[in-house]
Amino acid sequence: MSTHTFLSVTIHHNMSFFSFGQSAEIDVVLTDAETRKKAEHKTEDGKKDKYFLFYDGETVSGKINITLKNPGKRLEHQGIKIEFVGQIELYYDRGNHHEFVSLVKDLARPGELTQSQTFDFEFTHVEKPYETYTGQNVKLRYFLRATVSRRLNDISKEMDIVVHTLSTYPELNSSIKMEVGIEDCLHIEFEYNKSKYHLKDVIVGKIYFLLVRIKIKHMEIDIIKRETTGTGPSVYHENDTIAKYEIMDGAPVRGESIPIRLFLAGYEMTPTMRDINKKFSVRYYLNLVLIDEEERRYFKQQEITLWRKGDVVRKSMSSQATIGAQRFEGSASSESALEKAAREDSG
Repeated sequence: MSTHTFLSVTIHHNMSFFSFGQSAEIDVVLTDAETRKKAEHKTEDGKKDKYFLFYDGETVSGKINITLKNPGKRLEHQGIKIEFVGQIELYYDRGNHHEFVSLVKDLARPGELTQSQTFDFEFTHVEKPYETYTGQNVKLRYFLRATVSRRLNDISKEMDIVVHTLSTYPELNSSIKMEVGIEDCLHIEFEYNKSKYHLKDVIVGKIYFLLVRIKIKHMEIDIIKRETTGTGPSVYHENDTIAKYEIMDGAPVRGESIPIRLFLAGYEMTPTMRDINKKFSVRYYLNLVLIDEEERRYFKQQEITLWRKGDVVRKSMSSQATIGAQRFEGSASSESALEKAAREDSG
């Protein structure tokens, strides 16, 4: 019996030893938290949450509030710092974070806190070159991390933000014309008005039936998202059908043409991402699918480019981000990207 009593006392002392002493809570508060727009973003577990929205070139500033849990007791520390981090994590290589942005500000030298304290921070005109992304095999995130360094266990707090990359109207935006055919059985031409679409755009197209000698019972256009991660022998492709749009149900006849209007705003899509930090790509394809009466499938695929239109800028962006968007345009035209977006919106 005495042995059992001894054991329980020993365990109790060990537990109380680690929880003994001063602790603190950290809170990160952005300067413009009241006015800054938020964006919905899906996390890894599929849940949607709202985060503060930033653009490339915008300053990230605010306060760190450190609240002591046991007032009157000192908190010894080895320094207090805040970091702004942009990182990519590949799910097959967990724990190995690739940081493409890493900024650090020291807020306090080693010492002690005798009372709750607030520290100001500012990361000026921060480069945020890529869009926030959570995919099937990869995650790109930006976050602030405040840390009170201690000998045994650091106290830290992370706060995620969402970054959107803005583009302006592509100068070259040719239409897509394609043919699909099976010799002496089927000949179809289809045409889409553009090859580059913004995320709230409409795909307008037409399908012409020049020769129909097989019985088609169903026809649809799919938007497929292809996420590519890794390089060399360890490349992973994930195809995800984002949208299915039924063009027709029933057999077409020769000489018939079918109009297409596919509204993109209702679907969850990101801009096209090509070779982001040499880690991953996200591309989109229009896939025309025909199914005949014997359940045979015929399809033709065409890549399209998606981009995020800069018109949201006028309503909520700061002047520094506006300059960033115009810089992104890279043209010396007298009409700015934002004026152009405004004119096309009202037109």
